Amino acid sequence: MSRALAAAVAAALALGTVLPTPARAQDSVTVVLVGTGFPRPDSARSGPATAVTVGTRTFLFDAGPGIQRALAAAKLPIGGVTALFVTHLHSDHTLGLPDLILDSWVMGRHAPLPAYGPPGLRAMTDHILAAWAEDVRVRVEGLEREIPVTPQVRVREIAPGVVYDSGGVRVTAIEVPHGALRHAFAYRLDAAGRSVVISGDTRPSPALERLSAAVDVLVHEVYASETLRPEPRPGGEEWPRYMRASHTSDVELGTIAARARPRLLVLTHVIPMGASDSTIVAGVRRGGFEGRVVVGRDGDRF
Repeated sequence: MSRALAAAVAAALALGTVLPTPARAQDSVTVVLVGTGFPRPDSARSGPATAVTVGTRTFLFDAGPGIQRALAAAKLPIGGVTALFVTHLHSDHTLGLPDLILDSWVMGRHAPLPAYGPPGLRAMTDHILAAWAEDVRVRVEGLEREIPVTPQVRVREIAPGVVYDSGGVRVTAIEVPHGALRHAFAYRLDAAGRSVVISGDTRPSPALERLSAAVDVLVHEVYASETLRPEPRPGGEEWPRYMRASHTSDVELGTIAARARPRLLVLTHVIPMGASDSTIVAGVRRGGFEGRVVVGRDGDRF
């Protein structure tokens, strides 16, 4: 990134300068936890996905496994979301992308799906459509008579800055550090006088802390520091090192939130490793955050 662009992005993220365009008075903003899990399968937690509804529009952040069923369980549209924003290309955040593309088409989507995300998203999407080309052909040419254009996805591979600004909804992206992954993003949505930040997967990030300053809702990943230990599997001895390099502990998140001061801190992508909700919240408190904090569950609304 050039110095000029970096300065412009930093200025856009300064407190008080990331503002929504005028929103419609009838719009209300709701955060819906569609999936709060992590890669280990859990019948109580779907794969990572968070939705923000603005009036009748649905903005989806990540598409974990089984996304269409998770959207249905959350009583959100299965015929296509307004736009998808991908934080990074790890499998647990994107395994639902074929489901979102193809099933929403079968369920009545009649336009390309707008999708924003890191470099590599276009190639991933192209490969998905190629992999299911026979399915698409049969559904178009057979008795289902599906409209052929709608499985397409309108992909925009993004850079930091404002990536979406339409109808009173503005979405800003910043890069965050996530282990060895080359590109990972956090997003801030501003609409109708409310602000929401979605962290994606990240270790502690000063830029994300600045982006989250005084937001209404900060939805942030977390792991339980008290239960972090090597795992009994090949390579498991590196697990604590990996977690510290790639994710944010409850104590670290408490320190971040104490400085950013969101009105509500929602914990998602929870990696408890045997820790209870109360243990994770206690870690957040040890970090210094005294505000409202919730350990998220699939289907929660804020």
